[in-house]
Amino acid sequence: MPEDTRPMIVAAIGNTRLRMGLWSGGEVTDAISMPHAEFSGSLDRMGPAAADAALCALATVDREAEERFTASFRNANPGVDILRIGVDLPIPLTHNLEDASTLGRDRALSALAAYSRAQQACAVVDVGTAVTVDFVDGEGTFHGGLIAPGVRMMLAALHEHTDALPKLDPAEPDPAKGPFGKDTAQAMQLGVRTAVAGLVRTGVERFADHYDAWPQVIATGGDAAILESEGIIEHFVPDLQLLGIGLCVDRAAASARDGADD
Repeated sequence: MPEDTRPMIVAAIGNTRLRMGLWSGGEVTDAISMPHAEFSGSLDRMGPAAADAALCALATVDREAEERFTASFRNANPGVDILRIGVDLPIPLTHNLEDASTLGRDRALSALAAYSRAQQACAVVDVGTAVTVDFVDGEGTFHGGLIAPGVRMMLAALHEHTDALPKLDPAEPDPAKGPFGKDTAQAMQLGVRTAVAGLVRTGVERFADHYDAWPQVIATGGDAAILESEGIIEHFVPDLQLLGIGLCVDRAAASARDGADD
């Protein structure tokens, strides 16, 4: 990969949203987030610095959305190349999974970035469309973890699979009412949040029991804020996956330089 001092765009397409920012100096700046339907003009929303970018490094878990984003992005920004993480560039993450073929790039990238920051065993929590709780040991090896529905998915399932439970968007339960759902909507909001908190706490405790040490707990994802008052999370990193994308590109560039020097 050629040396380029201009900022690079890092972009991650999740199950429902796109998040993108600028990667420069080992950090993500000017990050924005939007639904899949709003891909058009995405680069313009990042400010003037994005206009100088020569490269977009893209990771995705949604192939159809990737095709739409790529077409829209290339049409609007013909001079900016796109590199696909996991296709054009590898994710330098060691693992001991029995089958890594279905490991989502989002989980792998977040694990890579979490260990790069922590430099110790860590539990990586992502609270989004789904909730994932993964474990990376002290040597940086990914061991896998847990996957469960996110709060929106749980609320939707409660409505769709019952006759009487209402359709709700996630909302902060009224703290003045305490831990008791005083009406159906309050009970549902408390229920899904408690389910996420319980999943994360139990998952981390089991990781710690197996590893015989408490891992550093790092959280990311659009709904990670619901864990702020639970006393489980040590570090909230909103752009953990974007950090992982940037690391992939930097390490690929370093490897190319080392190969050229040999």
